[in-house]
Parts: sequence; structure tokens; C-alpha cells
Amino acid sequence: MLAFCANVAVAIAKSVAAVVSGSASIVAEAAHSWADAGNEVFLIIAERKSRHGPTPSRPLGSGREAYVWSLFAALGIFVAGAAVSVWHGVSQLGSHAPAEHQALSYGVLAVSFVFEGSSFAQAYRAAKKEGERFHRDVLEHAMRTSDPTLRAVLAEDSAALVGLVIAALGIFLHTVTGNAVYDALGSIAIGLLLGVVAVVLIDRNRDFLNGQESDPMLREGALQRLRSLPGVERVAYLRLEYVGPRQLLLVASVDLTGEQPESKVAYALRRLERELESDPHITEAVLTLATPDEPSLP
Repeated sequence: MLAFCANVAVAIAKSVAAVVSGSASIVAEAAHSWADAGNEVFLIIAERKSRHGPTPSRPLGSGREAYVWSLFAALGIFVAGAAVSVWHGVSQLGSHAPAEHQALSYGVLAVSFVFEGSSFAQAYRAAKKEGERFHRDVLEHAMRTSDPTLRAVLAEDSAALVGLVIAALGIFLHTVTGNAVYDALGSIAIGLLLGVVAVVLIDRNRDFLNGQESDPMLREGALQRLRSLPGVERVAYLRLEYVGPRQLLLVASVDLTGEQPESKVAYALRRLERELESDPHITEAVLTLATPDEPSLP
């Protein structure tokens, strides 16, 4: 929500400056901010829809909705941000317009930097706090987290801050040299930057939609948890798959202690599944019996 409010305010300011100054870099930045503002709507929808719990038609809940809507947001960055910025920059390469209203452009860029910086700081703190639990730095956690909205906001705000610096540099070189090509190149550079960010976000959302397996640290924790359950002698198979932000499907085959009748074994497995599902991050647990010839997991 903070990112959405910041992007709307910045987009309005940049649009006014773009109309007044005619700067290609400012136009690219305005397109960038409007794209980000629209994308935040997708991310808000992603956040809310992914919280819906299991239903008869969706026994694993709606967690993967987050990746679908975040994928739409990433496509929005690519189309509305990257494509527009590159196209506008290329169309302005032959322009000979003089640099005008630089003070307004610099002022808007400075105010935008404050707004975008505030949003980035909030996302950075959230990523840093969560990443420390997994012994990851912020960049590593941003790439590996199962929360696509956190990754998207952090990526968008990082790109926004870099884009503002590029825009300021393009305007400065245009002013000093009198050559509008630098302003146009600034627009193209901003577009390419957004394109890279969009492709990375699209790829990560695709991974999670295709069944991204959990972090090795979580897998090790789940393995230890299984081994500690009463009646479990060994674990022969384990798969932890993300079905939403911080939501996991656990599938495992175990060997139970002793020799029990089939009916009792079934009840024992159901009891163990319910115990595992008491963890708020385990959406569903499915346990089966391991065959005697299956080797135990290390």
C-alpha cells in the first residue's frame, strides 16, 4: 500500500514535469511510475486472494493466486514500462529540442527519490528481517523468498531509484552539451532496466507456478520434525513444495515402529498428518508407508 501511494504521487508529479519540459527521460520515468502504480493494484489483489484458505474445490487453498497476479504485474512492467520507455527514447533520438525547465525536472526527480526511497526502505527492512531467519542477505532473500509481492516491490523500488539517477544524468548531459540524444538515451536505458527487472520477476513467478521446491533449510527442518514424531522410525522420501507465500505441501513416505494391523497404520498416518498440519506453514501433509527396500534419507 505504501508503494502504491508513493507511485501514484510520483507518477502525477512526473507527468506534469514531462508535459512542461518535454524531456524524454522524464516521459520514461512517468510511464515507469504509472506502470508501477498499476502493478501495485495487481500485487494488492495477489496479497488478498492468496490468503483464502482451503475449500472443497481448492483443497490446497488459493496461495498460488499470488504468483498469477504477480506475473501480471511483471508483464505490466515489461509492456507499460519497458516497451513504452524504449519506444519513446528511440523516437526522440533525432530530436534537436533544447533543454527547458531543468529546475522543475530536477525538483520532481528529487521529490520522487524521497518517495521511492521511503517505499524501498520499508521493503528492504521487511526483506532483511525475514532473510536473517534463513541466514541470507537481502538480495539473496529477495530472489528466493516465496512471497512474490515482497520481491516485486523491492525490485520495482530498486529499479525506480536507479531510473531516477539515469534520468537526472540524461537531463544533465542534455543541458551541458545541448544534444538531446543523451536525454533520449536515458529513456532507452530506463526501458532496458525495466525490461531486465520484468524478465527476472516473470521467471521467478514461473518457477513457483511450476512447483518450486522449498529452501534446503526448511527441508532439513521438516525432515527433523518428521523423525521426531512419535512412532516414526525412519523417513524414506520427502518433498516440500510451495503452494503459496509461506505455504507448503508436505509429501513423505515413512516407516513406522513395530508391526501394526493395516487399519491401525492408516489411523496412525492420519494422526501424524494432522500433527504436521498444526504448523501454520504446512497447508497439507500427505504420508505414505515406505517399502522395506527404500533407503532412508540422510
